[in-house]
Amino acid sequence: VVYEQEGVFIHSSCGKNDDQDSLIAGILRVIEKENEVVVDWRPLDETLDTSNIFCAGKDSSSVVEWTQTPKEKCSRGADRPSSYEAEWDMVTTVSFKKKPHSNGDATTHANGESKWSFLFSLTDLKSIKQNKEGMGWSYLVFCLKDDVKLPALHFHHGDSKPLIKCLEKHVALNESPHDERVLLVKPQKSLSQSFENLFDEPLLQKWKKDPYIVTMGKFSKVTNYIVGSLRSSDPSNQRRPPSEMADFLNDTIPGLKINQQEEPGFEVITRIDLGKQPEVSRREPVSAEEWAKNMDSEGRILDVDYIKRLIFKGGLCHTLRKEAWKFLLGYFPWNSTKEERANLQKRKTDEYFRMKLQWKSVSEEQEKRNSRLRDYRSLIEKDVNRTDRTNKFYEGEDNPGLILLHDILMTYCMYDFDLGYVQGMSDLLSPVLYVMENEVDAFWCFVSYMDQMHQNFEEQMQGMKTQLIQLSHLLRLLDSGFCSYLESQDSGYLYFCFRWLLIRFKREFSFQDILRLWEVMWTELPCQNFHLLLCCAILESEKQQIMDKHYGFNEILKHINELSMKIDVEYILCKAEAISMQMMNCKELPQTVSEILGIENSSVTPDSDTGEDESAAELSCPTSLYQSIPAPAVAANGTRDGAQQAAETQSLAPA
Repeated sequence: VVYEQEGVFIHSSCGKNDDQDSLIAGILRVIEKENEVVVDWRPLDETLDTSNIFCAGKDSSSVVEWTQTPKEKCSRGADRPSSYEAEWDMVTTVSFKKKPHSNGDATTHANGESKWSFLFSLTDLKSIKQNKEGMGWSYLVFCLKDDVKLPALHFHHGDSKPLIKCLEKHVALNESPHDERVLLVKPQKSLSQSFENLFDEPLLQKWKKDPYIVTMGKFSKVTNYIVGSLRSSDPSNQRRPPSEMADFLNDTIPGLKINQQEEPGFEVITRIDLGKQPEVSRREPVSAEEWAKNMDSEGRILDVDYIKRLIFKGGLCHTLRKEAWKFLLGYFPWNSTKEERANLQKRKTDEYFRMKLQWKSVSEEQEKRNSRLRDYRSLIEKDVNRTDRTNKFYEGEDNPGLILLHDILMTYCMYDFDLGYVQGMSDLLSPVLYVMENEVDAFWCFVSYMDQMHQNFEEQMQGMKTQLIQLSHLLRLLDSGFCSYLESQDSGYLYFCFRWLLIRFKREFSFQDILRLWEVMWTELPCQNFHLLLCCAILESEKQQIMDKHYGFNEILKHINELSMKIDVEYILCKAEAISMQMMNCKELPQTVSEILGIENSSVTPDSDTGEDESAAELSCPTSLYQSIPAPAVAANGTRDGAQQAAETQSLAPA
């Protein structure tokens, strides 16, 4: 939903009388779909039984309401046990009720009032007729092709100018030479129009307001039109030289310029021979039996480092994720007993629902005077309705998963009101809620995840700037020739990796692959910032095609974008691990890279000839990953070879 306006009326008996029944209130929306943009007007519900509502809220697609049913109300009697679960029943109770909407031209309700609704694609729009200023309510009439005229829409709250401005981002509107009140639609390629609007205001301002949509929506539409858009933005209307394209982008995003020679505080990395990348294989996921064997009678994890190494090398079987993720994300302390964890959950449940009650109990009048909460709610409701809707956990209209997604994100706004909600955060919560299947546990795991990702969503975007600079250092060390090529094509700033970093590859891999990728990253092995090495692994895998085909600025963007859902997660994990070993074994590792990976130069130079490893106890040392892991390895292609694995392990681990 890119535009939404309440208080848009149809005057069904306009010109006949001023009776209130002739006014039909509705909501007007402009909705971006995958292949089209549609305009949708729907009437509001005439009646709302407030006695049945504890906290009612309209979501952006009018799908569900939060209500208390009479059965649920009467079930809370004096005989209910006085427990923390019972205390919060009134807050957690939800039921589903489809809102009555009509898809036809007109329907009649029991009270005799007519409700009209319409929806059309902008490709069918021929013209728009507006009234002149100073003539009462602002109104307009849509005229479609084949001269179909829709009912006049009267804007009782505000005017129609924001709507026209929104529509102009998708279609070209020119004033009719015969009637200044009429705007004619000029045929134009929609992709070209979308890219002209990509640069209609500084990208930094758009990212501050909505980094997720700018990244997902704007940069994902990479076509050859980007070159024309960059050129047409030049006031002199002259062709912009290719060498200036990246400078143009950099000017709109201060602080993101990446250049080792000019970036203060960073050393210049000269060409260093890292040696050959070692062969790396992966094992099968950690089983429930392996997990149970590493836990004592009171529920403590016996060897945390060992279990982390197992997870890093193979991930987790799905049945274990609900429990293991709580440890990996820091919700459960690794040294806690089962009883301590139960007490922790009880305290965290109370804390969660106290915060949830804060926004649940805000009245409609209060919310009118709280613009920030109103904006947070609006963004959340819009995002919830477009997050992983093809996943069975979230698909369909009357889905409890959507309610939980909404409630957790709203409660997070109470937990961290300064940050609140920024679009893209729903992408981080979705897999966590899917695994936890529990509102409270999912919330606290999400809080821990956001502690790691917080800087990505802050207004100054310092986290994104830092990561792009660090990625540039790592990629230059790994392949300075490829870096030079990217710079020659004005792509050295690595903007095309922005989406990867912003939401941790969420849109690059399938949903199940993301579960595997994230749990591996959460082990914090084999070094800091392993996600940057994953970026390096993907880029190195695509280097040959990019260079052989002489891809330029926009071709690189387009190619990287089209990798989405085509990357083999096991292969990339193997390659990233191999890169980490390659760098850790380098005896001349630059200090900058050592700091990025969180390793000490003196502890990452094992003697590969003698097999001695002076730092096997160090968690950051790659060889420690291979100690005491008895399970057979699984190669990136899914095959097993015991003899080959034994040989590989022999070369990587101490005798």
